Amino acid sequence: MRIAIVHDYLVQGVRGAERVVDVLHEMYPQAPVYTLLYDADRMEDRLREWDIRTSLLQRLPGALRLYKRLYFLMPLAIDHLRLGDFDLVVSSSCGWSKSAPQRQGALHISYVHSPARFLWFWAREYIDTLRVNAAAKAFVRMTLPPLRRWDRRTAQRPQHLVCNSETTRRRIREAWGREATVIHPPVNIDQFRPIGEPEDYFLVVCTLNPYKRVDIAVDAFSRLGLPLVVIGDGPELARLEDSAADNVRFLGKVPDEEMADWYSGCRAFVMPQEEDFGIAPLEAQACGRPVIAYRAGGALETVREGETGLFFDRQTGDALAEAVTEFDEASFDPETCRTNALNFSVDRFKQRFGEFVERRWQEHAAGE
Repeated sequence: MRIAIVHDYLVQGVRGAERVVDVLHEMYPQAPVYTLLYDADRMEDRLREWDIRTSLLQRLPGALRLYKRLYFLMPLAIDHLRLGDFDLVVSSSCGWSKSAPQRQGALHISYVHSPARFLWFWAREYIDTLRVNAAAKAFVRMTLPPLRRWDRRTAQRPQHLVCNSETTRRRIREAWGREATVIHPPVNIDQFRPIGEPEDYFLVVCTLNPYKRVDIAVDAFSRLGLPLVVIGDGPELARLEDSAADNVRFLGKVPDEEMADWYSGCRAFVMPQEEDFGIAPLEAQACGRPVIAYRAGGALETVREGETGLFFDRQTGDALAEAVTEFDEASFDPETCRTNALNFSVDRFKQRFGEFVERRWQEHAAGE
């Protein structure tokens, strides 16, 4: 059986979706990885040993730097991926790769992290954050309806959809009119273990994009005067730094090998955003630390209220500040937090996804 892995693009370093691709490649090491764009300088060194095959967009001058502005060319690029030699296509999709065309008689299974957010759920917010003039924003607004039609039509290509959470399953139903099977993504539990005793700070870890709502955490902790450490970089960094009080520290990007220390040292991990799933709160729990999360999205499946964390119900600084004030770290057992995280291990993902693929392949081969 000849297998290909397809992922949207490999240009942003290794984050949640890329970690799934990493594990898929461990499961199917002989499979080439097809992707729209690949920036070797921003990816981990070991990925350079993979057989990575890029789309026609890779040849465009400046594509790696301006890839977000090339969204209207991505349908064309994904349609022209040459996958005719493969019996099984496994795609990892945040928007594009689920539309990869398999040959007649081949099987396509797509692991969906989310239907494209900027098309279906946060179009207005996406356009508002674009740093372009009014005419360019009008052009973007005009392109979205035909892209939605293309997205819904090509989402029918895979015979089977798997997704990372109940939240994503609901979005798939709304956007594409299809059903999906939930298999939670892998968390590298072995890399994240309790180290030492907690210190006196709370922790946020994420890319600093507007929808991550780190501004809520900055607002709440600036007013409370409690220490907050923010790890991550992104377009919101300068604005957040300008609005933060002295008790809020921004560390930028931190090496992966240091993250267990930061997780283990926090009083609690703070999650102000709604995520499709959210790996970071599980990494924190694997280090024995509880989570204070906005009650929405993937956190509802990864945080056990009263046992491994607590929720706040309004996405505001006031609501978060109230939750932090009520937080009592002594009421959360580090071992309970870690035990919960073990349910989302890499081995658990490999077993569940591997069994799913094998069953679907046997059915496909039998003509069912």
